[in-house]
Amino acid sequence: MKGSVRASLLESLPAATRAAVEALAAAAARRAFAVHMVGGPVRDHLLGRGVHDADLIVEDRIPGAALELARDALATAKITAHGRFGTVRIELAETRIDLATVRSEHYPHAGALPIVAAGDLEADLRRRDFSVNALAVPLTPAAGRGRPAVVDVCGGQGDLEKKVLRILHERSFHDDPTRALRAARLAARLGFSLSRGSRAALRDALRDGAFGRVSGDRLRRELEKLFEDASRGVDAALALRMLEEWHVLPALEPGLRLPRTAIAPLRRLGRWLAAPPWPAAKLRRLGAALAVWLAPLDAGLRLRTLERLSLRGELRDRIVAFPKLRDSAFRDLARARGRGAIDAALGRLGDEELLAVLAYAGPTPRRRIVRYAAEDRPRRIPVNGDDLLALGLSGPLVGKALARVRAGMLDGVVRSREDALVLAHELARRKPPRLRKGAPSP
Repeated sequence: MKGSVRASLLESLPAATRAAVEALAAAAARRAFAVHMVGGPVRDHLLGRGVHDADLIVEDRIPGAALELARDALATAKITAHGRFGTVRIELAETRIDLATVRSEHYPHAGALPIVAAGDLEADLRRRDFSVNALAVPLTPAAGRGRPAVVDVCGGQGDLEKKVLRILHERSFHDDPTRALRAARLAARLGFSLSRGSRAALRDALRDGAFGRVSGDRLRRELEKLFEDASRGVDAALALRMLEEWHVLPALEPGLRLPRTAIAPLRRLGRWLAAPPWPAAKLRRLGAALAVWLAPLDAGLRLRTLERLSLRGELRDRIVAFPKLRDSAFRDLARARGRGAIDAALGRLGDEELLAVLAYAGPTPRRRIVRYAAEDRPRRIPVNGDDLLALGLSGPLVGKALARVRAGMLDGVVRSREDALVLAHELARRKPPRLRKGAPSP
């Protein structure tokens, strides 16, 4: 049984990840190191779900054991050590692996980052967030000696069967309130619920104001992970609804909620994040998702929420302004006649804003937006600003002429560079004459 769990777990990994893990396990066996697969990959394998990542821990307390092992097994990889947490990030062309030395931790106060110290396997498992993540599978002979095929010191396998998320001690949400956001994300992904005792512990943490002591950066990173899961098919609206039911959202910012009118758009956005309807550059998923989620709320609450998440600058301003931008785009689309006019209506929107507008669009504007983004936006006109300057255009007229040429191309009037130059020449002939110095204004 022991060998079959290890073998089936390794077999479930993507090929590149499996090869890297096997290389690490072989190097660890040569050194008699005890190495385990731990956490989410073990949980997902026992649930019969796909396993994409690999999280490994080394039991040996030799200083730098994880880094030494990584360099021995995968010398060509990019290896980054994070000394404070005793972790090593291993990056190869097609995979990424996290490797850590077993550790214990304690929290100096609620909401603080943990203080890490040396530990053993049991302490490492007991410091985790939920019992279903406190599972380990030995990968080397030293790790498996005297242990079962699945090391389970917190009853995680039973909770997998019951489909519940259970914290490991009653102060867990006080120590790290972001575990509540993680619970909603996992519950939506796995179809689990939060155990009764965990709900009570969360209520106590909310009552004691634990969330007020968490930095905006940490909260934002957890929301980023939630919407990253949405790109893998997880229902982000369901996770947010759980956070609202647990009274976590107003603890992040008073008045924050999940508006009913945002639920369907969020679900549509999730599908498009998983399979974009047009080739897109690297998306800022959080920007698109926050724009959709917060759009029905008043502008002041949107701004306060973004400031609570430490989101500033241009992205924050665009999210705050998104409802007006969306409504303006819909009005312009309704009036647009021809593909050139649609391009003019949507050309000021980036990928995140286009997806957010698309999430709120009805069937007809939705088709127009997708056609524009997939077919028209990538097209380039056959002339440039230098060509128009050579024809005598200058200043704002250059931009206006380029826009006219682009609209003509999309509407089928401009089919070649020659057509574009003819149109630009006509525009140049129509330009208003410059006033002579000292001449009276008309």
